[in-house]
Amino acid sequence: MMRERRKSHISRDRWLVSYADFITLLFGLFVVLFAFAKADQKQQAQVSTAINTAFRSLGIFPDVSRHPVKGASGASGTENALIPMNIVMGEEVLSPARVKDDLGAIGRDLKQRLSNQVATHTVSIEMGRAGLVISLREAGFFGSGSATPKPETLLTLRQIAASLGSTPYDLRIEGHTDNIPIHTGEFDSNWELSSARATRIARLLLDMNAISPERISAAGYAEFHPVATNDTPDGRAENRRVDLVVLPRTKIDFRVPGFTSSNGQWRRITDGDPPAQDTAPTPSNP
Repeated sequence: MMRERRKSHISRDRWLVSYADFITLLFGLFVVLFAFAKADQKQQAQVSTAINTAFRSLGIFPDVSRHPVKGASGASGTENALIPMNIVMGEEVLSPARVKDDLGAIGRDLKQRLSNQVATHTVSIEMGRAGLVISLREAGFFGSGSATPKPETLLTLRQIAASLGSTPYDLRIEGHTDNIPIHTGEFDSNWELSSARATRIARLLLDMNAISPERISAAGYAEFHPVATNDTPDGRAENRRVDLVVLPRTKIDFRVPGFTSSNGQWRRITDGDPPAQDTAPTPSNP
């Protein structure tokens, strides 16, 4: 009788204890994974905001709003804060609005200097996505299939150099063609022709000693950046051009949470990561 009574009191639910421990540990694991995922999202949001702000200041992306997005609670959170963005010219930090005003003044000065060329449509001056664009049409500056500028265009280039020489902005010279293939003894394709035209213009400007060499760069884009259709003769003539793009050097302030740079230095977007420092970062003053 005693043995039967003891057997009846044996519990068969002891496995619930181990199961409960397992569920508790599993819950803790998912909490840790969720915390890591939220941290990654925050850092990705900060990087994405920095890139969007940089492109908006250059006019590549439209600036749909100048205010940070408010969260569900109604207050703007740190995750939505925009990273400060400024344009750096030499030792002076300029705001995008100041740079736009400067480029507008340069454009007005060039239109006055080159009024005859603008009237005959051999030169056009307008604000582009990256900066002020001075477009030199092939009809007024080059012969067909040639990369040698016409002698009468030197006066125009001198006037451009005189206007840009006193400014702090960079000058990117871009060669463009239409989509008609070229294959001559001098040029195998439109890539060679567009690059040669850009470098010839760059060489002429350098020989005038008005613009410092470190401010000038040249590139050829062949037919892949048209400004008009290539289906008509007028459109192809408009695409055969050399663009002189007056553009600023853009820098971002990385003094925001989530970035490893703690000294708050300004540096160019195209620069690599700054060298590691041995000293520990100093806490910011409240």
